[in-house]
Amino acid sequence: MKSNEFEKIILEYKNDPESVYHTWFLNNQERLKAFRTIKKGVMDVVSEIENGTFGNDFKQSSLEMVVTAISEQKQVFQGAAHAFYWKPKLRIPDIYENEENKQSFARFLKACAKAAKESQVIEEILKLDSLQIKGLGPAAANILYFLHPTAFPPFNTAIVKGFNCLFNRKMKLGSWSEYLKMREVILEVNSQYRSELSKDLGMISGLLFEIGSERIIIENNAEEYLVKIEESKVYKTKMKRHKEVLDDLREESEHSEMQYHLARLGKALGYQVWIAQNDHSREWNGKKLGEFSLPKLMLPDLDPAVRDTVALIDVIWLDQHNKIVSAFEVEKSTSIYSGILRLYDLSLSIAEDQSFFLISPDKREKEIKAQLLRPSFQNAKDLQMYYILFSDLRCDCDAMCKFGGDATILNKIAKTV
Repeated sequence: MKSNEFEKIILEYKNDPESVYHTWFLNNQERLKAFRTIKKGVMDVVSEIENGTFGNDFKQSSLEMVVTAISEQKQVFQGAAHAFYWKPKLRIPDIYENEENKQSFARFLKACAKAAKESQVIEEILKLDSLQIKGLGPAAANILYFLHPTAFPPFNTAIVKGFNCLFNRKMKLGSWSEYLKMREVILEVNSQYRSELSKDLGMISGLLFEIGSERIIIENNAEEYLVKIEESKVYKTKMKRHKEVLDDLREESEHSEMQYHLARLGKALGYQVWIAQNDHSREWNGKKLGEFSLPKLMLPDLDPAVRDTVALIDVIWLDQHNKIVSAFEVEKSTSIYSGILRLYDLSLSIAEDQSFFLISPDKREKEIKAQLLRPSFQNAKDLQMYYILFSDLRCDCDAMCKFGGDATILNKIAKTV
């Protein structure tokens, strides 16, 4: 493909406000929050396999936690968990009942997570591929992306289809060797067009995804697109994406509203308030959320990596000695599970007694209960996790501001399982 043609495709991708460039890659804080969550989850998988506590099923395992967090990452990773579902009749992927394969998978994940060089990860891929573990293919590259986002692109049907269409190749799914060949081309093209793309391979992978999904039409997929037009599938796909974008806008508005209520309530109760670093410029009720927030979060006792994650928690209340009193994650359509993991991660990093709250849309109350009833959270004896519904916070915030004395006023509206 000629250089100017590819530049036009990139421009179309970046100018479409409903492309995954905007809805997932560029303006999605959940994507940034996911990296530490997933990397920590990978090491939990390794630890459980090494300790013999992993079990023999995908459900309720630490691996389910990892791929669920990946699957939450908008359109690009929908269905990422399917490759890891335990299919008993086919005995795939064979990492649940075969202990040797399970240990090999753990060694692969551990080595990749700790690798400092691309060559080390490639070596581990080749080792894993040589074992020919049934059903364990390059779907695992979706995990690699969250460990090394500048070196290893994600991998799914739409991305491969988009790659083949754009570069006129015939790469196949299910082959590590094909994945590595595809990766080399992606790295080369990404380097060539670095000024228009990003060092993070999520951007160019999103472009391939859009071509493979036929949201971006080029010469090689035009004929297939016209066939689908006749069948009305493309129209339905566009309308579905349009609805998703409208839902995202509504959720962002509600998210800012809930942060606003929590911030003014915290102030009214005499606490210092921290608003997630990237949300300071958001507005609600004519006020920027940053007006309620400390300019900088000072938590010198925390490990720097933990502190970076804590700075992304939606709202935190601190006493006058900069000790955390309560932390809040405002949940949206894709973030309940990841939000719980972030609060859980914080709870393990601080010694004092704090309360942690999920602020949830009313319609998702059953899902909140189901998530909190997971064995991994039920066994966390020191974790005080509550949830508050949007409607209750919205309705009772003024009264709590007026009559509340401290954070215990939240007990009036908070729920737990």
